[in-house]
Amino acid sequence: MDLPENLLKVKASVQRAISPIKPATSTPSPSSILLSGQRTNAGRSLPPYYLTYFLLVDLLGFKNLGQFEKLAWSVPIEYLGRKYLIEHRKMGLGIFAEKAEAQEIQAQEIANKIRKAARIAKPYFEWRAKEAIANSSINVRNVTGELHQRFQYFVREYESAYTQQKKEIEHRSMASWEDMKNLNSGYFSQPFTIFQKVRWLANSAIDAFFSFTEHVFIHLAIIQGRIKTGNEVAELVASDWSIKYKSAFNITEPKAKSYHDALSEIRRQHRNFVAHGSFGKRGEAFSFHSDAGAVPVLLTNTHRPLSLTGPVDIADAEAIKTISDFMEYLWADEREPARFYLQRTELPMILTLAADGTYEKAMQSVEEMEQLVDYLEHIADQAANMDW
Repeated sequence: MDLPENLLKVKASVQRAISPIKPATSTPSPSSILLSGQRTNAGRSLPPYYLTYFLLVDLLGFKNLGQFEKLAWSVPIEYLGRKYLIEHRKMGLGIFAEKAEAQEIQAQEIANKIRKAARIAKPYFEWRAKEAIANSSINVRNVTGELHQRFQYFVREYESAYTQQKKEIEHRSMASWEDMKNLNSGYFSQPFTIFQKVRWLANSAIDAFFSFTEHVFIHLAIIQGRIKTGNEVAELVASDWSIKYKSAFNITEPKAKSYHDALSEIRRQHRNFVAHGSFGKRGEAFSFHSDAGAVPVLLTNTHRPLSLTGPVDIADAEAIKTISDFMEYLWADEREPARFYLQRTELPMILTLAADGTYEKAMQSVEEMEQLVDYLEHIADQAANMDW
């Protein structure tokens, strides 16, 4: 990979910082450290394995001996006349020597120089990241399952508290005046009431829902082949919820449009209300005095930001109901195979599979998606165990 002119100076600085470490002039013999190298303590202080690899192999051109059983890569080096191996093994990255205890001081010097060189190489790492993001040779982390579990947890807690609240209301409606005095005494002595708890849990469930959808819509756009490069993903990540929704659904379909509009209003009234300072669900940030009494002034999202009128307030229960209905629609019909991949596994979205049509083919049925998932999980297990 050819370096831009500004990074050639960075490379020269890195080479000076790492000197006198150099590539081994010959491969270490099997009888020495290639098969029986001892792990040094100094290797634990190396930079992350990927930075160490990019520094030595990609930037400086050190030789990588390749993969072996339980070994991802191996770079032989020389330092002050002695040979070492820097390897990423199943048990982690390390510096390996023929006699670890006797060579510990030198190994620490090697680790110190590599850390210093890695700090100097930061502009190169940034450039390397930009190059990777610019094409489809990247994976996008998938935490759909975890975010869905969080959403489910708050919904269950809300429903439990809501049931308790209804019982409390029913109990109060049947209570005598004497009973009400006792109820009120206990009511005001609590740190918070069941009515507050229901409201807070509703807000938490709604917030968890939008957090989940902000994530899953991006993955749906990838698995449906609508975005295929890292730059497209990065742009979508930074965009508004509505744009993410439209990347995953055909907004010209009446049902998709109906849910978009309903959820957008719930988001504005409930989620933005909390996230932007809790002025009021309808944006009641101000009020002014008049002969009619205090008059709320609403902050709206329109081109006329101040108003005395606004949309009808959406009750918590109604918002949760709309969200629950949408969750069934989310994984319906042609999106059902995506649920198996995104919510039942922790596999990342692999953009090369979006670019070459693999995901598009797997989206034809749940059975085809299961076959793809089985294959990818097998490959992932092999990589995790370094079973080459």
